[in-house]
Amino acid sequence: MNKNDLIESIANSARISKVAAEKGLNGLLSSMAEAMEDGERVTLAGFGSFSIVKRAPRLGRNPKTGEEVPIPARRVVKFRPGKKLSERVQ
Repeated sequence: MNKNDLIESIANSARISKVAAEKGLNGLLSSMAEAMEDGERVTLAGFGSFSIVKRAPRLGRNPKTGEEVPIPARRVVKFRPGKKLSERVQ
């Protein structure tokens, strides 16, 4: 399912226009991104939680040459599925 499919599904289930569904989805995603930029955890009950974790710097290897390449530290998004989502996927 891609973003357009999700917008269509939201519009159908909520009986609203696709434009309104897209605005709602974009607003949700924007709010989640802003919260995570500030280091906050975003939890959607029954679905899961998104958080930011820090990855330490490390050494990787260029697969073509075998040369060691430094990989800098960075922040990445981590998703942990909720119990209900995990049960539905099983």
